[in-house]
Amino acid sequence: MKTKIFDINGKEKSSIELPNFFSEKIREDILSKVLETKKTKQPYAPSLVGGKQHSASGIAKHTRNVWKTQYGKGLARVSRKIMSRRGTQFNWVGAETAQTRGGRRAHPPRVISMINSKKINKRELEIALISALSATANEKKVSEKYSRLEGKKIENLPFIVEEKFLKLKTKELLSSLKKILGDLYEVAIRKKKIRSGKGKSRGRKYKSNAGILLVTGNREKFSTNAFEVKDAKNVSVMDLAKGGAGRLTVYTEQAISDLAKRVTSSSKSQTKDLGERKWI
Repeated sequence: MKTKIFDINGKEKSSIELPNFFSEKIREDILSKVLETKKTKQPYAPSLVGGKQHSASGIAKHTRNVWKTQYGKGLARVSRKIMSRRGTQFNWVGAETAQTRGGRRAHPPRVISMINSKKINKRELEIALISALSATANEKKVSEKYSRLEGKKIENLPFIVEEKFLKLKTKELLSSLKKILGDLYEVAIRKKKIRSGKGKSRGRKYKSNAGILLVTGNREKFSTNAFEVKDAKNVSVMDLAKGGAGRLTVYTEQAISDLAKRVTSSSKSQTKDLGERKWI
């Protein structure tokens, strides 16, 4: 499968033969399994000693002739802390239990339940990466992922740019990207807006879209705040397919070469005992 290489003016510079993994079957089942395995959540829970830092201990007894007994006083069997006393007469209040003032939480969230312990086979991870790469070259998958692109013509996938693209300054870079992507440019740039609703006062004031992903070669250095940048060595399934397969992705010419080497070497190492299967 051949595709175009665009220059900084958005015109075709040359063409390139794509590696075979860009036309592989997209395994949605394995992709979703990997995404579920890679999910992370920030664990949270109250303090282990929250609501327990006081002098109350044990359950109050209703036995006769026992020190600090509650027998005959019409009091519930609740742990109590003593505020003041006079002989065997106590001024005490309930403490520690969930229904008391300043007490512990009844059913607090537990950290152990928020730690993702799921695992994935290496072979499945390899197939998921190839499926995610293949989806970036699939017009149907890209169109399904972005609702704003519905009805718009998508062609020349995947987008591949020349090396000069990485040497442009921000203003020139965005101008060049607009010429290359055309109508797809509206979903390319990362945008941040203020959230509507109460979330503004709950630590999530802003919402932002992901924007496009630029995949560079292993030795190419580039950074920008306009969109996400990953090199071929570190790009993962989460980068390419988080939220669903078909993320709008731009590759450099060197990135295609480095990705081909990465997928080939990893496939060979994992298929020695399973028989040969060529991904490239």
